[in-house]
Amino acid sequence: MRGWLFSGTNKPLELIEKEDPKAIPGHVVIDVKAAGLCHSDVAALQDPGWMPLFPNGPVIMGHEFAGVVIEVGEGVENVKVGDRVGVNPMNRETKVTAGYNYDGGYAEKVRVPADQCVIIPDNVSFVAGAASTDAGITSYRAIFNIGQAKEGTKLGIIGVGGLGQFGLQMALIKGCEVYATDVSAEARELAKELGAHKVYDSILDMKEAECDVIVDFAGFGQTTADAIEAVKREGTVVIVGMGKLESNINTYLMITKEVKLLGSNGGSVEDLQGVYDIFSTGKMNPTLTTIPFEEIDKGLEKLKNHEVKGRLVAVFDEE
Repeated sequence: MRGWLFSGTNKPLELIEKEDPKAIPGHVVIDVKAAGLCHSDVAALQDPGWMPLFPNGPVIMGHEFAGVVIEVGEGVENVKVGDRVGVNPMNRETKVTAGYNYDGGYAEKVRVPADQCVIIPDNVSFVAGAASTDAGITSYRAIFNIGQAKEGTKLGIIGVGGLGQFGLQMALIKGCEVYATDVSAEARELAKELGAHKVYDSILDMKEAECDVIVDFAGFGQTTADAIEAVKREGTVVIVGMGKLESNINTYLMITKEVKLLGSNGGSVEDLQGVYDIFSTGKMNPTLTTIPFEEIDKGLEKLKNHEVKGRLVAVFDEE
């Protein structure tokens, strides 16, 4: 099989050939149909601070993917050969993650733990199924599990990119009152198109909305600091984005406003099921741009240069 190998910071991904993976107990092998490209992969290619997340040396990247089960290992009962599945990339107990600890989905085939697989509804495409495994579950968990948003919640979203647009739509479908901001005029226009109640040019302008919860999908340090200032008194700020790995925040504001500052990382199998349930309603319509598998390296460069609207997904063949 072919796969895109990551061998270290400031080194380009290399398209390699290696032996097909084989099923082992508790695992399945998937014929990958679609794989989402993520800004965290861009960051790992540039920032040496990410290297501890790759403890086993060179690895095929790609942590958001979907495909068809082609081989089942001993003891697997939740999926069978022929099932269309998406994969939760990170085991929440062990933190073992596809594309970091073991070969991921920037490959034609991948072996994954069966208990991380979720069957994709028949009316949901592989492209949407792949994007849901990161952009979907990460935003779902941050908003509904960590942020505890529910019907009627005033929700602020910082960053209307791959994750933000998923979160915005899911929150609207679940009855939240959604406000959004992004540094990109194009992204702000997308937020309007998706139905945000109001879209702001800057995070601090969002202060007037008095949001109960603000989710920072950008995570560039200042974005989090501004969210603490913008959220209402006793509100909650959830950090999801990792645009920068450090932030300076105003502790005076946190204390005097009694703001809750929480982190959210990835999602669970249950979160992925929740995203697929929302998708199956037919109301979700995120912007998903596809490229061929052979252009994953070019796609990551486009992400780096902020040339992508919505979520970028590599496809391996026609559905």
